[in-house]
Amino acid sequence: MSFAATVITLFPEAFPGTLGVSLIGKALRDGAWSLDAVQLRDFGQGPHKNVDDTPAGGGAGMVLRADVAAAAIDSIPRNDRPLIYLSPRGKQFDQAMAEEWSAGPGIILFCGRFEGLDERVIEARNMQEVAVGEAVLAGGEAAAIVVLEACVRLIPGVLGNDASIVEESFSDGLLEHPQYTKPREWEGRAIPEILTSGDHAKVKAWRRAERERITKLRGS
Repeated sequence: MSFAATVITLFPEAFPGTLGVSLIGKALRDGAWSLDAVQLRDFGQGPHKNVDDTPAGGGAGMVLRADVAAAAIDSIPRNDRPLIYLSPRGKQFDQAMAEEWSAGPGIILFCGRFEGLDERVIEARNMQEVAVGEAVLAGGEAAAIVVLEACVRLIPGVLGNDASIVEESFSDGLLEHPQYTKPREWEGRAIPEILTSGDHAKVKAWRRAERERITKLRGS
């Protein structure tokens, strides 16, 4: 079974976006994973398909309606997939989440908009709130692309070389070591001599030391 992603959004035209290019896009076209964008407004109320209303208790902006959101969610087969609400107040998305979700059957992402989503549907549908950073976006679409890219790239075979993800940032709590390639010298800066020594044990030790140094320096 391939990894199945469903995104509930007011802007389905935002997908696949950058998920449709490079190796991740190729994997999508080859069927290694699937992506379905569901138009939230299709479940809107009244002749104008309204999806939001004024916040109870007053205040600025609009709030996505619980009945509209629930109708969209309930139209999608869950198939044991986690249901994620992308929200700036959610738990910070990290590599551990990406690893967990990429190993499962897929994921359902609900893209927030306006002042947010009625709390009742978050509770009633057991939605997990997730944020991709400590900044507020206009909506959850960009965040959904971040989450999906982080998950899909971990699916075996998508990147072509599974070894490339073993020692990258966050995989074991350390940031990635510096990377170098040709030319051997550029603007007076040379590639560290140890990397061209051919001594694989010394290269491995150097990379580990650099990962520890950078992680300590940057406070991760």
